[in-house]
Amino acid sequence: MLNLLARNWWLVEIRGVAAIAFGILAFLWPGLTLLVLVTLFAAYVLIDGIALLVSLLRGEPGTRGHGWSVALMGVLGVAVAVVTVLSPAITALALLYLAAFWAISLGAVQVIAAIHLRREIAGELWLVVGGLLTILFGIFIAVFPGSGLLSLVWIVGAWAIVFGITNLILAWRLRGLHHQILRSRIVTSAR
Repeated sequence: MLNLLARNWWLVEIRGVAAIAFGILAFLWPGLTLLVLVTLFAAYVLIDGIALLVSLLRGEPGTRGHGWSVALMGVLGVAVAVVTVLSPAITALALLYLAAFWAISLGAVQVIAAIHLRREIAGELWLVVGGLLTILFGIFIAVFPGSGLLSLVWIVGAWAIVFGITNLILAWRLRGLHHQILRSRIVTSAR
């Protein structure tokens, strides 16, 4: 699993950049209609879900047995994107609960994945932090639905930026690990 993550560090980076871009757009255009918000949200979770599934599919057969958490996060992202696109006229409240469910589910799976990776990767704390923040975000928006769509847009934007930053930090750590693995293979093959 560690080799799979390290080899596909750039997909984690794409997740982070997509989250940050989504967050910035949410702050820049707070008065967008619900349809545009739904489209931005669907695009983000679709990209996120596909990036996760691609990282799993690129893995070697021996690593797929540990990829259930990546597969679950990817399928959840794609499923939420499809539901969102198929129901563009949903109310702000429905979007709120959809986002809350997705955030709580994604965060829980991310924390579980970090626990399983703790023996294989240094810095799994960033995965836990991102997961816990995602769970807290989901709980907050589910408990306070009356805060309005504008508040939701700003909360989603702030969460996406924080989530994106934690993914970028993880991606950079994985990239360094990937380079270490490559260097050790070169040294081993030179002997």
